[in-house]
Amino acid sequence: MPMIDRRTFLASVTAVAVTAPSFGWALNNTQAKSLVGHLVDEINTVISSGKSESAMIREFESIFKRYSDTSYIAAYAMGVDGRRASAAQKKAFSKAFTSYIARKYGKQFRSFAGGRLEVQDVKKVKSFYQVRTMAFLPSQSPFEVDFHVSDRSGKDLFFNLHVEGINMLLTEREEVGAMLDKRKGNIDKMIADLSKAG
Repeated sequence: MPMIDRRTFLASVTAVAVTAPSFGWALNNTQAKSLVGHLVDEINTVISSGKSESAMIREFESIFKRYSDTSYIAAYAMGVDGRRASAAQKKAFSKAFTSYIARKYGKQFRSFAGGRLEVQDVKKVKSFYQVRTMAFLPSQSPFEVDFHVSDRSGKDLFFNLHVEGINMLLTEREEVGAMLDKRKGNIDKMIADLSKAG
């Protein structure tokens, strides 16, 4: 069975925004850890389900929508180009980007069969909570995966993901920017192509 390396796994977990949001301290350690605990449980269930690739991707998309701050994530991925996008374009991009992430990275989880994520601990960092998990992949050394959680949206959601100092959304933002450059800045064409990518 093909294995995935650390970089591919980083991509697979979904990815997310970068800057730390500001919010009130209604969220606490227990709630942040609980959120990631449920997220990890669902990811582990899907990767061990033995379902078809298409079924797994649908489930990963649903998980991503439930547990992440999709509006914040999509806005960050779009970057400065979001300033010139219409409300309709931003909405269409957010929908396309969420599905793109699920398709692109959900496919990789089929190679993660036999692996798992485990929640380790949580701590407050500046204006958010960092929940540390460990990834255990077959025939590889365990490595750390950090979820950053806030309630900036009014709900407890993760907005960032770090693995050994690497931030996944930075890569996605670069890719979205490259897609726009290739299409001479045409947002509608980028969204249409993003809907088919991954």
